[in-house]
Amino acid sequence: MSAERFQSFEEFYPFYLTEHQNKTSRILHFIGSFIVLILLGFFIVAQKEAKFWIALPLVGYGFPWVGHAFFEKNRPATFKYPLWSLRGDFKLFFEILFGKRGFDAMKD
Repeated sequence: MSAERFQSFEEFYPFYLTEHQNKTSRILHFIGSFIVLILLGFFIVAQKEAKFWIALPLVGYGFPWVGHAFFEKNRPATFKYPLWSLRGDFKLFFEILFGKRGFDAMKD
């Protein structure tokens, strides 16, 4: 697959979902996104120095990459589609949060 394969996020997102079928992986993605949002809010309110902000990508990618390595057994889409993958992470997070999707992809 080349980077030109997807012309829009709307084309990319169904592919993203196929790469996120495992329940444990989805839970890890959700946890990572949740912690990133909490940290982001805290860092903004507490006016934390730039050195603290390195925690955001470590947490934001750490949990999901464990999910891909050990549960999905695939390579994260982040490596080929970094911005669309990030957008997909938060879209899936909010879909799960608001009940549009579940942790179990078979029930979507």
